Amino acid sequence: MSQLTINTTQNVTINFTAASVGERMGAHLIDLVIKIAYCLVLYGIVFTYALQNFIRSLDDYTAAALFILTFLPVVFYSFVLEAVFEGQTLGKKLLKIKVVKLDGYQASFGDYLIRWLFCVIDTLIFSGFIGLITMVSSKKTQRLGDISAGTAVITLKSKISISNTILEDIGDKYVPVYPLVIKLSDNDVRIVKETFNNALSKRDFDIIERLETKIETVTGIKNQSGNATDFIKTILKDYNFYTQNM
Repeated sequence: MSQLTINTTQNVTINFTAASVGERMGAHLIDLVIKIAYCLVLYGIVFTYALQNFIRSLDDYTAAALFILTFLPVVFYSFVLEAVFEGQTLGKKLLKIKVVKLDGYQASFGDYLIRWLFCVIDTLIFSGFIGLITMVSSKKTQRLGDISAGTAVITLKSKISISNTILEDIGDKYVPVYPLVIKLSDNDVRIVKETFNNALSKRDFDIIERLETKIETVTGIKNQSGNATDFIKTILKDYNFYTQNM
């Protein structure tokens, strides 16, 4: 599996493992089975039995419109699910892979739309041969839709140590300082911790101060210690305290 490097907006580099071609094809096959099952159940039960007489009573144009409308979920399946589940379809969820942006942002509605539009080229034309060749030849296992949208698919199965997580050792008697820290999300805190640790190891106090300002702007918290390093350490511990005791 190839490594995927993402530069976040906080100027920190995060390494992920790109999903393999096998994982992506497996997820695609699972999604395909789900869509086929939907069509078979819908056609076999609804159209053949439950609504058979009703459909026969309709004119050809109305029946065709009803047929197309009913099968729209199959057409928009990947687009809607990736937009709703932040880069995952049911197949991707089962195989623990997801779509991410290469610039560190979460993929947007427009990004998922671009990926979906390119499915026609990647997966339908020549039975998916174009998408397969593109993924195999890409260092980041990207198909044309990924390249156009600036996205990639990563695996979530990578083993990580506690230093790579948002966990902090706070002890049983820890007293939190900043209640507003709960305005941050797990992903925000993960980025804060990675950025902070990276800057601290390089003694880049300019980044630490900018990170302090960003936290204050987003949460409305004001640094009470006067020291940016101590402030961020407290933020990380406070977030752990409140999320562990909610």
